[in-house]
Amino acid sequence: MKTLALNNGATMPAFGLGTWKSAPGEVRAAVIEAVKLGYRHIDCAWIYGNEAEIGQALSELFEQGVVGRDELWITSKLWNDRHGPQDVEGALRETLDNLGLERLDLYLIHWPIAFEKGVTFPETGAQMLSLEKAPISETWAAMEKLVDAGLCRSIGVSNFSVKKLASLLETARIKPAANQIELHPYLQQPKMVEFCQQHQIALTAYSPLGSKDRPARLVNAGAPVLMDDPVVAQVASAHGVSSAQVLIAWALERGTSVIPKSVNPARLAQNLQAASLALTSQDMERLAGLDQHLRFVDGAFWARPDGPYTLANLWDEEVG
Repeated sequence: MKTLALNNGATMPAFGLGTWKSAPGEVRAAVIEAVKLGYRHIDCAWIYGNEAEIGQALSELFEQGVVGRDELWITSKLWNDRHGPQDVEGALRETLDNLGLERLDLYLIHWPIAFEKGVTFPETGAQMLSLEKAPISETWAAMEKLVDAGLCRSIGVSNFSVKKLASLLETARIKPAANQIELHPYLQQPKMVEFCQQHQIALTAYSPLGSKDRPARLVNAGAPVLMDDPVVAQVASAHGVSSAQVLIAWALERGTSVIPKSVNPARLAQNLQAASLALTSQDMERLAGLDQHLRFVDGAFWARPDGPYTLANLWDEEVG
């Protein structure tokens, strides 16, 4: 199993299990099956609404002696309404209670977006706080205290642009260990990859298979289906594997970690097998040609006419 050496000396398994969209009633069995197959990295978030069930799975695995706590890498994320420095530790403690753990391996700021406390999803822009009112630097300082207190080994961010990472690095006492972002052949983000390599920030690829099962509100009419791409299919055929396995191997070959989601035992096993698939330099060149800078999770749900966020100031890039 490939691993990534983080800038704080920790070692994170490069291949993991994503749990976004894993429904209650399904995720417990999926986590148990995944760990028994050999998965050692589980990616969670408070907003996914399934941490308590994941905690049940972890408890069963520990009790049965399948793995020990130190054999697993568990990540979770701070939701947008807990960015106030006084709220960060309480948010993590709630996640730890849900998961039945004493500490996390990695805790991420989920989005560079802030809400009023208690607002899970805003109904109006007035319930959102600008980054001037809720500076990331203040949230980050509270995250650093979590490491000091031994509540998590590593801290990082998610959905951050190069600009926001660079700004954070100017004030951070503890450098972010990771940035979790959407990455796949249609969204390759080479400038981000280069920046993070330069600054020893690990990248984790979410929606690596194109998030075909994403909620209907996130589906743009006419959007291509990554898993159906003919180039991906041709590379897969040449290796006698599935398109999903090629996409996972592509992410690992680039030196990123990757967290495909599944609750299907057969697909869980197939995805894990992709961790040992070696793509050729010619394969990687062909897949590099697919880049469209296309986001399947484009963040448009945070861009409200009466709110402080736009696609331009979320991603800090030209949007047109």
